[in-house]
Amino acid sequence: MARAFWSGQLQISLVSFGIKLIPAFEAKSEIRFHQIDRRSGERVRHQKVSSEEEEPVEKSDIVKGYEYSRGEYIQLEPDEIEQVRIASRHTIEFEQFVSADEIDPSFYEKPYFVLPENSSQAEAFAVVRRALEETGQVGLGKIALGGRERLIGVKAPGDPKLLGMMAYTLRFAEELRSAAEYFEEVKELKVNPDQLALAKELIRRRSGAFRPEKFKDEYEAALRELIEAKLKHVALPKEREHQPRGKVINLMDALRRSVGEQNRQKKPVARADGRTAGARDGKQERSKRGLSKRGSSKHGLSLMQPRGGAKHRKSA
Repeated sequence: MARAFWSGQLQISLVSFGIKLIPAFEAKSEIRFHQIDRRSGERVRHQKVSSEEEEPVEKSDIVKGYEYSRGEYIQLEPDEIEQVRIASRHTIEFEQFVSADEIDPSFYEKPYFVLPENSSQAEAFAVVRRALEETGQVGLGKIALGGRERLIGVKAPGDPKLLGMMAYTLRFAEELRSAAEYFEEVKELKVNPDQLALAKELIRRRSGAFRPEKFKDEYEAALRELIEAKLKHVALPKEREHQPRGKVINLMDALRRSVGEQNRQKKPVARADGRTAGARDGKQERSKRGLSKRGSSKHGLSLMQPRGGAKHRKSA
């Protein structure tokens, strides 16, 4: 189990109690690469050298330096930096509370689990956690991490059965580039209503509950396959061929074919009366959308099952 990497006080006005933060993330990749000299096969090692003498410098002799003028530095010793006193080194003080949906996702950095530091802190921790849960608010404060001060948001988890709290380091506003500046070159276009209807239908058919475990790192698996092939001196794996797709003439054609492909991938489910689920419901749905029996629009588009699909269901 991961250890706490920060502990201190969480403070709201005159209320203060001890907490600890544990990273809610970890690197799962098992593959680690080293730099190797192709000629000798030996590992390449890096040394820190002085730019003047070009001699290796011991770690104990390296200090931080601030360049106040070109080529001129003022040295800062580790104990001098350690003496810099800011409250956020040991205390997260809530300065404001905001609704969770007010925070744009681009501000989020890393997630952390928040736990009471010990059993004597549990009562105050539980009260604040419940208050955040029932109000749906995020407490904003600052925390000193990794040699800099960061903005941090603390909230109750989405699952009420989880009795801890979640913290997220947030970017400061000046760290984010202006979206308006980059998006100003995107011109507003009139959207074709038929194209929009098909795009929304495609999204609807691919919509579902978020299941993060479904998404895997395929690049990691491919690297492992490559490494094992080289270890066994067998033929290197080739890139998996994708199924050829029909030539797309235009956006409307691409949308039509995409919806049709979703129809083919959808597997019929047997009902108690022997029919397949979706046959009756699909007919009612098409009726609601005002589609004809053949599901055609003035552009000749169809949202029906591929030809032969009904016959297959009947034989099933």
